Amino acid sequence: MKRLIVKVLAENTSLSEKLGSEHGLSLYLETGSRKILFDTGASGLFARNAAEMNVDLAAVDLAVISHGHYDHGGGLREFLRRNTGARVFLQERAFETHLARRPDGKMVNIGLDKTLLPNERFIFVGQRFVMEGGLTLFSGVEGGRLRPSGNHDLLVQEGDSCREDDFGHEQNLILEEDGTRFLIAGCAHTGIVNILEKFRAEKGCFPDVVIGGFHLYNPAAKKSEDTAVMDEIAEYLMGTKARFYTCHCTGTEPYRRLKATMKDRVSYLSTGEELSLHPTRH
Repeated sequence: MKRLIVKVLAENTSLSEKLGSEHGLSLYLETGSRKILFDTGASGLFARNAAEMNVDLAAVDLAVISHGHYDHGGGLREFLRRNTGARVFLQERAFETHLARRPDGKMVNIGLDKTLLPNERFIFVGQRFVMEGGLTLFSGVEGGRLRPSGNHDLLVQEGDSCREDDFGHEQNLILEEDGTRFLIAGCAHTGIVNILEKFRAEKGCFPDVVIGGFHLYNPAAKKSEDTAVMDEIAEYLMGTKARFYTCHCTGTEPYRRLKATMKDRVSYLSTGEELSLHPTRH
């Protein structure tokens, strides 16, 4: 892999008036051999932005949906319409009924569109799935260290009752080639620290580059994580020696808090951002 190209097709903010933004995330990833769509945002916006950014969605080889929330899989129907061949990899629990409890107590469905089922292009995977070309999906992240407090208002329906979501349906993508390891996360509901510990247990080291949201802001409650929590996360991330590109559910104010500690080790990705990341030999 000569380099990893990353194009942000949808995110909460935008670099250009020509590109729309929304509460959601969609990333286009291009390696030497694969074109990958990681999440589809909350709507078809990612597709309109893709056209503006010269990304041909019809040429995408495979898609990954990070977890079962609409802001990451809401554009799935539009992707299936524009791309007629790519398989879509989802965690086997992705289509559970996912709910959010709003500050007024109202319960809102935030899950994926179940009318898309069944679909022969959907590949449902377990806690670890290895693909050709140095790609690995993993879920089943355990550990309660520094998990987002906003998770308490995110639920799963089971029959006539609900329970707090354990986010077993959240999966992360590893891209690995030429000794360089890229970790792509969606929202890090299981906690970015726990995800990195799971990665280290799997690979015996930390990734070189991490891209994704860290869920340090609760948009419904309009509340950021406690500053002490953010500072502890920042110190941990610094200790991994990785380079971080964050976005979406991290929140702009929490990002500034991370930036104050992490300096040039962390950057924010908005809609329209394009990265060309070269492998680092070890």
